[in-house]
Parts: sequence; C-alpha cells; structure tokens
Amino acid sequence: MATSPPSAPRLPVHTGWEALSLGLLGVGLFALSLPMTRLAVGSAQQPQLSPEFVALGRAAVAGVLAAMWLLVQRAAWPQRREWALLAAMASGVVFGFPLLTGMALRQVNAVHASLILALLPLFTAAMGAVLARQRPSLGFWACAVLGSALIMAYTLLHRAPGVPLHVHVADALLVGAMLAAAIGYALGAHLTQSRPAGQVISWALVLSLPFTLPAACWFRPTVAVQASAWGGFAYVAVVSMWLGFLAWYRALAVGGTVRISQLQLLQPFLSMLAAVTLLHERLDVITLLFAGGVLGVVFLARRMPVHAARNPTPKRS
Repeated sequence: MATSPPSAPRLPVHTGWEALSLGLLGVGLFALSLPMTRLAVGSAQQPQLSPEFVALGRAAVAGVLAAMWLLVQRAAWPQRREWALLAAMASGVVFGFPLLTGMALRQVNAVHASLILALLPLFTAAMGAVLARQRPSLGFWACAVLGSALIMAYTLLHRAPGVPLHVHVADALLVGAMLAAAIGYALGAHLTQSRPAGQVISWALVLSLPFTLPAACWFRPTVAVQASAWGGFAYVAVVSMWLGFLAWYRALAVGGTVRISQLQLLQPFLSMLAAVTLLHERLDVITLLFAGGVLGVVFLARRMPVHAARNPTPKRS
C-alpha cells in the first residue's frame, strides 16, 4: 500500500518571550524614527537640516559609537564571505532607508508615509523566507495581508478632509525605502546566524564610515537651525541607527525573520502616538479601534505555522 509523503517539518510556533520583548522594544524605538526625522529635516516650507546630512550624519555618528563598542567587545573581524553581505545590508539600512525617507518627509507628512511603509512587514517576511528557505502558511500570509490592509484603510480614513492621496515623487522614494529596509533587515537577520546581533549592525556601520564620515562633513549645515532639529538628529543617530538595531536583529535571530517582522505592523500606530506629543497630531477613536484590530492580527499571525523547506529529492538514475 502506498504511503503518503511526509509533511514538511514545522518551525516552533512559540518564538519565546525574549524574541517578542526585544522585537517590541525595537519596533518601539524605530517608531520614533519618522517623527524625529521630520523634526530634523523640517518641511518644504520650513526646512531644517538637509536630508543628505541627516541620513549620512546619523550613520557617521552611529559608526563611531559602533567602532568603540566593537573595540570594547574585542569582536572578531568579519570573515571574507561576510563582507559582501554586510555591504549589501548597509546599502539598505545605512544608506537607502534613511536617505530616501528623509527626502520623502520633506514633501509629505508622516500619515502619508505610513501608507507606503505599512507594507514593510510583508516585504521583510518575504525576504526572510527566501534567505531562510522557509514556507509561511497561507494563514500566516493572510494575517500579514489583513494587517497591511487595515493600516492602509486607516490611513485612507484618517487623512485630512478634502485632501486626496495622489501619486507623488515622494511615493516612489518611500517604496524604495521600504524595499531597502526589507533587504537590510533580512540580510542582517541572516548574518546573526554566524555572529552576535550587535556586531552585525556595528560592522555594517563601521564598514560604511569611509563614506559616511566625509559625506556628513560635506553636507554639514551652514546656517542655524532649530534646537528641535538637532534633537531629532541625535535620536535617529544614536537610537534609530544603532541601539534600536541591537534589539531588533537579536529578536530576528531568536524568533525568525518571517514571524518577528509582523510586529512591524504596530509601528505606524506607535509613530502616531509619538506624533501626538512631538508633532501635535490628534489621536481619535478611529486610531484606537484600528490599533486594536492590528494588534489582534499580529498575535494571530504568531500562531500560524511556518514550514521549513522540503529537501529536494535526488533523482534516481
């Protein structure tokens, strides 16, 4: 009697409280990145620091801190095969995402940016699944799509009355930023399999220093800007560019890129909560209702199975 083929092994459903806690911490720290970047660059009507200086300067400051931390840790130098992955990761999270979001936030507000960046968890999960050779279940992807749809629906309902969502050059910048971040997150999580998470982002920043440090000096401001702009720059340089990644990459390493990346669905709402204080935006009942719906979808997604890839069956001669 013929036997059915064995089912693909499943990854553990429970990712652990460490992964969940660190993932939420990382998302919380990253959630302030958009409002802080907006404070740093200002608007088209009231510009502050240039997007180029904010993007490259934050990486330079974080790179110096990372270099000192690596010396204290006496971290081993990356292996030859890791340099290319670190460079590709840096192109996404050190250069691509900060520069593109900074340029976009000069033209559009944080709500419009959230509409585009809300899809980041889906792209991060897809990249992580490719690198880890995993196969998320249909239920898992359904939760990811539902969560992204809720965020997009919220943004559409919450925009200012009479202001349509139109195609803008900033939209293309934000799409590029989303792709850059997804690639960088997934590659960083892949590298944490061979070295500690803190060393991954630190080496990427140090590798970028020969480019970021002179570029930051070149784009340094020549006129006075508001103190709030420097405060926003300090946050994105120290927290968004370095400390947040220490928690985030550790969470991805422990819990898996595909599953932990779904916590990013909460990030737009946390950003809006921060904007109530920093940017004086209004928090209403619609925001709270959608936040509860997305939170429920995130925890439902954590219960969905993620399968390891089947080993290819060798052909018989």
